[in-house]
Amino acid sequence: MLSIRNIVKQYAGHTALNDVSLEVKSGQIFGLLGPNGAGKTSLIRIITQITGPDSGEIFFNGEKLNQSHIERMGYLPEERGLYKKMEIGEQMIYLARLKGLSRDEATKRLKVWFAKLGMETWWKMKIEELSKGMQQKAQFVATVLHEPDLIILDEPFSGFDPVNAEIIKNEILDLNKKGATILFSTHQMESVEELCDAIVLINKSKKILEGPLKDIKGAYRNDVYLVEYEGKQLSLNGAAPFEVIEEIAGEDNLHTIKVKLKGGSTSNDILQYLIPKTRVNMLKEVIPSMNEIFIEKVSKIA
Repeated sequence: MLSIRNIVKQYAGHTALNDVSLEVKSGQIFGLLGPNGAGKTSLIRIITQITGPDSGEIFFNGEKLNQSHIERMGYLPEERGLYKKMEIGEQMIYLARLKGLSRDEATKRLKVWFAKLGMETWWKMKIEELSKGMQQKAQFVATVLHEPDLIILDEPFSGFDPVNAEIIKNEILDLNKKGATILFSTHQMESVEELCDAIVLINKSKKILEGPLKDIKGAYRNDVYLVEYEGKQLSLNGAAPFEVIEEIAGEDNLHTIKVKLKGGSTSNDILQYLIPKTRVNMLKEVIPSMNEIFIEKVSKIA
């Protein structure tokens, strides 16, 4: 879908993007991650042709990025951009017509979305009359109404309560199932875990990590496991194939420990060592979260 090649962007001596390249495959939900000021918004603005790169190229479905591709994109910016005093229904239709829809088709689709998201009474309301979360919901509809091939979401859950965040998350997943490619920028790592197929991490204008989410998390596995067992607290000896790195408080006869395998040992070795000594209720590998990976990678370059 998107092939981003060697993008460089500078502003008055500040380098926002330094030789950034990445690939977003068609049908992916792709996470664009990084701390504040990393260059994420600069890259999004280049993709949406709000600004241009100083050097480098972007290809959209094999074609060099050009103005004709804008109609096939939907962009929800972090800075909300709807007209505050314009009626919401008329505004949605106006924006959809800018993306190539007829008035009749835009109205038909808008009725569907308004019904789906409980917005039927919003037609004559104005943006300034809405709460922040309601404004965000309206902007989301404006972003997807023309059924774009590429949907770019910059902090899409900002301002939402948990119920509406879950509703929008499910709509994003549904749009993806119907064929849309999603480029998703956020600081909420739990959303990345739930939604993203692949990610790129940018820090201080440079790409420092990219790949399928599953592969990245797998690469950070560190042979740490949680073990829950019953009975008396175990006294371990040097023959144990693991070392205890944390004891987690539990009930009198129920204990949880976090262990790290010794070199060459496996999870089966944990069980073979413990089963003759106690009743094991749980053995679970502890895989670092995206939040932990994010902090580790960014801290190394801080």
